[in-house]
Amino acid sequence: MNALAALISAAALTMTACSDEGTRSTAATAAETALSSAQQAAPALTEVKPGGVDPFWNNATIYFMLPDRFHNGNPDNDLSYGRKNDAAHLRGFHGGDLRGVIQKLEEGYFTDLGVDAIWMSPIIENVHGFDEGDKRTYAFHGYWPKDWTNVDENFGTEEELAELIQVARSKGVRILLDVIINHTGPVTSEDPLWPSDWVRTNPQCDWSSFAQNVQCALTDNLPDILTESEEPVELPPQLTEKWQREGRLDQEVAELDAFFERTGYPRAPKYYIVKWLTDWVREYGVDGFRVDTVKHVEPEIWALLKKEASLALAEWKANNPQEKLDDRAFFMVGEVYHYGVKDFASSDGRFYDFGDRKVDFFNYGFDSLINMGFAAHAAQDMESIFSDYSSILHDGELKGVSVLNYLGSHDDHHSFDRERKQVKSAALKLMLAPGAAQIYYGDEIARPMIDEQAYGDASMRVPMDWSSIEQASTSEILSHWQKLGQFRQSHLAVGAGVHQQLSETPYVFSRTLDDDRVMVALDMPVGKKSVDAGAVFAEGTLVRDYYSGAEATVENGTITLDTEFDTLLLGPVASTAISAR
Repeated sequence: MNALAALISAAALTMTACSDEGTRSTAATAAETALSSAQQAAPALTEVKPGGVDPFWNNATIYFMLPDRFHNGNPDNDLSYGRKNDAAHLRGFHGGDLRGVIQKLEEGYFTDLGVDAIWMSPIIENVHGFDEGDKRTYAFHGYWPKDWTNVDENFGTEEELAELIQVARSKGVRILLDVIINHTGPVTSEDPLWPSDWVRTNPQCDWSSFAQNVQCALTDNLPDILTESEEPVELPPQLTEKWQREGRLDQEVAELDAFFERTGYPRAPKYYIVKWLTDWVREYGVDGFRVDTVKHVEPEIWALLKKEASLALAEWKANNPQEKLDDRAFFMVGEVYHYGVKDFASSDGRFYDFGDRKVDFFNYGFDSLINMGFAAHAAQDMESIFSDYSSILHDGELKGVSVLNYLGSHDDHHSFDRERKQVKSAALKLMLAPGAAQIYYGDEIARPMIDEQAYGDASMRVPMDWSSIEQASTSEILSHWQKLGQFRQSHLAVGAGVHQQLSETPYVFSRTLDDDRVMVALDMPVGKKSVDAGAVFAEGTLVRDYYSGAEATVENGTITLDTEFDTLLLGPVASTAISAR
């Protein structure tokens, strides 16, 4: 396998260390060591053991959007590549783009919401035509790749992506790119099938085993990349012809030659895609990846993707010391469908159970996995959720790793409270739960998650209605989310700390992470209220209530405040420097 084991083993040296100024030299040394061993063939890849969880990422608030459904900043690119406005309801492009995201960043929308990172669905160039598999559908969602090296014109330009990342960084917000290695987009009248040494179209997966999740096509319209192959292949003619028309064929080929010469990888399909994906990191300092369809690809390639992305980010930070936000290592969170906390669905602790094989994806480069169980657990009372999650993440089977909780998503038909009948309590459960929090675009304004005219998952992809914020009821919901987000961002202990219930009625609990301590009291009386805080804060500590903005000093072990709300989100004023940014 052309010394991949040596490469992965070397990568392990970089993946467990903090990304400080010494990281680049460590990464470079690891790469050189791997290359010097390139002639030593190895029979199998080595699993990469992750280091301890970074409290930042275990507390982070990550905002997930489909750019097309978020905000239209440039109406001139609404229908690119000859796409038409003839799709089924909610299955075509609606105009949202990178310029729209930039505008909301500049307006401070994400800052006010306490967002630490933005995860956008894929912005690479997608198939130009439509597919009729689920009624007439265009690739508005971004998950139908055509060219991994280019930004889709419906979303904007590469220059706008670079600007977006720069503006986000200036606001203290990180950018996670959504990446795909499993499949290409469907065959359409505009988009031919890739060569047979790149993809398969059958058999279709039946989910009965590891092989029947990995070496098969997810659906009859998604050609499956031959990710198990180590055989060298030529570039697909549709790419070489496209790049020739665009005047960049020689450059792309030269870069590929340099990549394969440096790494010693065979020119098999998956390694091409790894190169293309990590180029975005090397060029623009992308902070991390959200990885799509993780369980449908051999896990070893994810470890290699993490290794190459880590090297790329270390290189970018070394070359751009004035632009980097910090020295954190590259972050990778995976979508393992049906994986979740508390042995949700096919989960077994850290493992995903394929039936004939269990895989611990945390051992293959992932810092975090999306917790698909939270949407089910959200029906429980808060203390049941919080105490169980804290125990599992700090003392149980997920100790040392991270999870990303969510209420709803673009493809989970079992999203919690799709009817938006529990918007405030749902926000409390998500934003105060141990672990990281994923806001699905529009959660914060109760964007509809059901459209009766839409077919299938399109129902959950209704565009943002920015005018709704002008309504008092929606503005109140947004304010509720903003306060919770600011609280999380100011105190890492909220998501990454150890949970302890202090009172059942009213419901009061604390979170502790090293010297950072916070306290939450719910169902308190409106107006003047007192809470026993001596077990959490030292006498004389100046404490802020992040829900009302009021401050008080701990006197005789008690905090007394007079606010118009029934919620207290308490943290020491002096600790606000412990910012998730």
